[in-house]
Amino acid sequence: MTVCTGNICRSPMAEVVLRDRFEAAGLSDQVVVDSTGISDEESGNPIDPRALRVLQARGYEVSEHCARQVRAEDIGARDLVLAMTSAHARALRRLADGGDAEHVRMFRSFDPAAPTDGPEHRLDVDDPWYGDAAGFEVTMAEVEAAADAIVDHVRRALGVRQA
Repeated sequence: MTVCTGNICRSPMAEVVLRDRFEAAGLSDQVVVDSTGISDEESGNPIDPRALRVLQARGYEVSEHCARQVRAEDIGARDLVLAMTSAHARALRRLADGGDAEHVRMFRSFDPAAPTDGPEHRLDVDDPWYGDAAGFEVTMAEVEAAADAIVDHVRRALGVRQA
């Protein structure tokens, strides 16, 4: 599960990209990818039109999306919860019940070019909401940079060899 603030920009972009990558890796029948938001402000809303345009321009198929807020039980029901920012990660860890906080990871921690030292916020995926179309391109680049390593991580967790 990917998680951002309102579940209309970053997390659904990551959800679409990861679904595509898992399908290409032959793992779509073994992996469920979804997304949520920390806030309920956007609950029920579709994906942001700017995010949709960037995804479609890169050839991704985007199905209907309805933003929803993360619940504590969502964290325990997922093997991997990918936070878009350190603030999201902190909120998810507070929300997690007991040991479920171990499921929470920073999305960009899988990006081989991302910083590996220093505070967790250095791994934040840029929030494109307040900017123009270029901000959505930056977000897409950050999402795509981590996606293959996430697929590899899940493949190893499942014990599936790469074809």
